[in-house]
Amino acid sequence: MADAARRLTALAEEVLGAPLPVRIRAWDRSEYGPPGTSGAPVLVIRRRRALRRLLWKPGELGLARAWVAGDIDVEGDLYEALDLLAGSLWERGEGTPRSGLAALLSAVRDPRLRAAGGELVKLAGPGLPPRPPREEARRTGGPLHTLRRDKQSISHHYDVGNAFYERVLGPSMVYSCAYWGSDGDGASTLEEAQSAKLDLVCRKLDLRPGQRLLDVGCGWGSMVLHAAREYGVSAVGITLSEEQAAYARKRVAEAGLTERIEIRVQDYREISDGPFDAISSIGMAEHVGSALYAEYAADLHALLKPGGRLLNHQIARRPLKDEEAYEVDEFIDRYVFPDGELAPVGRTVAQLEEAGFEVRDVESLREHYALTLRQWVVNLQDHWQEAVLLTSAGRARVWRLYMAASALSFERNRIGVNQVLAVRTPETGAAGMPLRARNWR
Repeated sequence: MADAARRLTALAEEVLGAPLPVRIRAWDRSEYGPPGTSGAPVLVIRRRRALRRLLWKPGELGLARAWVAGDIDVEGDLYEALDLLAGSLWERGEGTPRSGLAALLSAVRDPRLRAAGGELVKLAGPGLPPRPPREEARRTGGPLHTLRRDKQSISHHYDVGNAFYERVLGPSMVYSCAYWGSDGDGASTLEEAQSAKLDLVCRKLDLRPGQRLLDVGCGWGSMVLHAAREYGVSAVGITLSEEQAAYARKRVAEAGLTERIEIRVQDYREISDGPFDAISSIGMAEHVGSALYAEYAADLHALLKPGGRLLNHQIARRPLKDEEAYEVDEFIDRYVFPDGELAPVGRTVAQLEEAGFEVRDVESLREHYALTLRQWVVNLQDHWQEAVLLTSAGRARVWRLYMAASALSFERNRIGVNQVLAVRTPETGAAGMPLRARNWR
């Protein structure tokens, strides 16, 4: 009798101490769980190997490996499935969502749940630990955030093919949250919203013809192209990705702006030809790491002219009562942004101030990022077969899960994103800012 789904559901509910909110379909074609309705998500366990991954690596990493390898899948609305599972898995424990899941799945080692553990072993079948999917970042050891290790981490995420990113990001090739209109006013397409975001950054920096702009983490060159074309500045864009740099240089040449834009493969710690009139850092500071953030802030402060402005656009997490308890998300660390770290926005502001900046404005774009991610998911799904051919099925699955889960995290205020405008205010105190930088309506 095919009953793996029923046994898995009973096992999950024993471990979780609560009903499983989604229906399960197992490798033996059995189904069990809440009555299925049209469009309701179903958690599909395609192979018993998924259970062996969890046995050998309990917690989020085991689940991530099973997802990337295609051992588990979701049939139906992925957003709804993630939302339903979040309450049962990721949000049940203290501290970070991930640690709660790890604690629950590791509970099969508890003597009180030995029977459940034995059942899982029977269902998983015999076998050695499955090898991690090839899309997983391999750990090199050694200290974090050396020049070499940061370059390797950036390469893991960005050097997967520019054509793949074209399918996901669209023609704008901007890999950070867009700036959407509301109530029919303003940007309504992804390309319009990304152009609006780039223009917002330029206006906050008060860019003028003839000024010199540094774009830290320039990606595929969209920011420097917009600033040079629309505001008449000269710009230097830096990235650690060879593929991004080659793509950006081609775009610059095609735009006829090689005399005013320079694209470098360079770390921000290696820049020696300042000062600049303005600095933009959009979606890059998450890679810096908490141990080096003070150095990052101090380096950017030193690279600015007195009176120059910094626009730091950065994802933030919610603060914890015990900040020492913060742990990096295992799925993100192994498959998306190796060595990346998030900090609360208050800590970011404090460290910029400690470096000598005067912070003049903080604007949250949390809902904007959720909208952007949902559009990227649509782009990926519309070009799924191309994306798989351009990278791999595993890589495409990484991106689908990462972007959908991130969209929900922004929508539920588990993470946010903020633009922090700061000035290297001279000793005279003349920051060069208007009395009212923004108008509320």
